[in-house]
Amino acid sequence: MSKHDFHPDEFHARRDRVRMAMRNNALDWLVLFHPVSIHWLTGSDAKSYQEFQCLLVSAEPGPWVVLTREGERNEYEMDALVDQVFTFGGGENEDPVAAFEKLAETHGLLRARVGMEVPAYYLHPHHYLRLRQLLGSALVAEPSNLVHDLKLVKSATELAYIRAASRKADEAMAAFTAALSPGRSELALAGTIMASLLSNDSGIAASPINLVSGERSGFSHGAPTERRLRAGDFGNVEFGATHRRYTATIGRQFSIGSPTARMRELYEVVRRACDACVAAIRDGVPATEPHAAAREVIGQAGMEPFRVHTSGYGLAPGFPPTWGEPLHLLADSTYTLRAGMVLSVEPPVFIGQEQLGARLIDNVLVTRDGAELLSSCSRDLIVINA
Repeated sequence: MSKHDFHPDEFHARRDRVRMAMRNNALDWLVLFHPVSIHWLTGSDAKSYQEFQCLLVSAEPGPWVVLTREGERNEYEMDALVDQVFTFGGGENEDPVAAFEKLAETHGLLRARVGMEVPAYYLHPHHYLRLRQLLGSALVAEPSNLVHDLKLVKSATELAYIRAASRKADEAMAAFTAALSPGRSELALAGTIMASLLSNDSGIAASPINLVSGERSGFSHGAPTERRLRAGDFGNVEFGATHRRYTATIGRQFSIGSPTARMRELYEVVRRACDACVAAIRDGVPATEPHAAAREVIGQAGMEPFRVHTSGYGLAPGFPPTWGEPLHLLADSTYTLRAGMVLSVEPPVFIGQEQLGARLIDNVLVTRDGAELLSSCSRDLIVINA
């Protein structure tokens, strides 16, 4: 991802929307830490999210200022749409909050109304506490989803990137299916997926592959292991593909040999729940409604206790450890679906005591009248002769 992946006008439009949202929230400055926020506004793909980094955004026209570690200076200056790059560290340690304090004094943040994004993974608690103390009464809000909410509805270019990622995911799933056989290890099968993704120019997705089989198939997010597949195994695979950082996800169920009646029952319940969820998606619908539709199917099958996580969520340009957006399909969601949003639909059932689970994952584009399925890969249970 870089500033070259979108026309400058698209970046300018995004920035105008952020500044308007800041003025509507009575903010003079916004301090952004989430790499997706920084990426969306500047095109930066730098790995500096591993350390302290932030983007300073003024509600009024002015320079776009980034603070990052010295090791990322060249990438920001050449590949990101920023006006000023300030750095800390380099060959030796340097206190990033002290560097931030200098910037705050230079730009008058301590005498202004400041909003600060507080993301889940990318701001160390020690830094957060020191920033709160430094900003004092100037810190008037922590609008952590301000930028994320603005980017939920995708532009035409963003949708083109997501469609490209979805095609790469479909090809990798086809490669996985072709390689699926008794005697292969979960790790070797994961390698087949990664080989397909990388050879088709997919970037490395923000979250690692989930691949479970046999007695591990009750794990909802199990990483692949050395376990070798054998006759009678039931299993699940989930992974993401990317195109210029934009992510598409996919998940399928497989059986080595004919599935038992219980295995097929779990698969069919989950598929019906997914279908019900997708059928409820359209512009203007509260995000609670598709979730309720999926939950009803699972509940009627007597499997509500084993519905272990969200029915779906928005998809972002992902940075480790996640590709998800704040929008979730859950009972307490406050979001309303809008045309142009992209959702991963995946209501699951995982039963630990039975060592069984099932989940299908598909991405949909919210449209005015419904939902468009982005994957062309069969959603049928994959059955391999043992």
